[in-house]
Amino acid sequence: MGKNKIIWVGVIMMAILIFGYLYFWNEKQNKPIVCTQEAKACLDGSSVSRIGPKCEFALCPEEKEGIIIISPKPNDIITSPLKIEGQAKGFWYFEAQFKAELYDEKQNFLGQTILKAQKDWMSEEFIPFSGELFFTQPTIQNGVLRFLSDNPSGLSQKQKIFELPVQFQLSQHQSQLQKVLLYYYNPEKDKDENGNIKCSEDGLVAIARDIPITKTPIQDTIKLLLQGKENLTQDDIKNGITTEFPLEGFILKEASLNKEGTLTLKFSDPMNKTSGGSCRVKILWTQIEKTAKQFPAVKKVQFLPEELFQP
Repeated sequence: MGKNKIIWVGVIMMAILIFGYLYFWNEKQNKPIVCTQEAKACLDGSSVSRIGPKCEFALCPEEKEGIIIISPKPNDIITSPLKIEGQAKGFWYFEAQFKAELYDEKQNFLGQTILKAQKDWMSEEFIPFSGELFFTQPTIQNGVLRFLSDNPSGLSQKQKIFELPVQFQLSQHQSQLQKVLLYYYNPEKDKDENGNIKCSEDGLVAIARDIPITKTPIQDTIKLLLQGKENLTQDDIKNGITTEFPLEGFILKEASLNKEGTLTLKFSDPMNKTSGGSCRVKILWTQIEKTAKQFPAVKKVQFLPEELFQP
């Protein structure tokens, strides 16, 4: 066999080997990867399985987002007021709190609340949080609970958002809801001819909200009022409406109405947050009084203990 013929045979054999290698390598690459059927439990009660190409477990929601929602669960049927509980890493908080908003599936705003850390929030660990959200009854079945990290920088790239699908328990009749008024304050509407703040009822502004019909509508309305800023929309704030509520530790414990129309409201104020300057104190108790007196049966409002709202 001539030298040139040997070279050509060698070249052809080499080409066959290369082609065969590439063919079988390509077949291997295109072959579906089958991972073992295992599941890893996530902290929110869900689970994830192994995925290719290395058959590692997919990330749990808390590993991706840094937040765990314990209650409600995804697609739970919710009613107002909604108790929200979970855990979040420190970067979700600022000053120990962040916010949750509720929308129906058409993005109609239904309500919001402030979620507060239950212990030191300046940590890289998961910190428990809780809050209570009162919301307007929707007319469609599905909605979304949206969690927004507190973002004092205002930069969109630093805003964290986590969404949880929910469902609503729809009312058969609109009569199962009632509209109530929450009285907040706009100092621009409470000035005299010289521009001085009068600290009067003139600055009170009514915000309408829908609440479920219960046997304790006055008490439910006052409790909703005390949530304060949690009830204000961005439009309300832009229009100058404000309030000092909620006050830390200040809660309504009991409400009773006698036959003469005197409503007695018993509060707990362990941190003495209702005291202060005479103007501040007057606005605070006037908000409650005005909200209570929207109910025709209420003629007079009495606060207990008597040392509340003292300048």
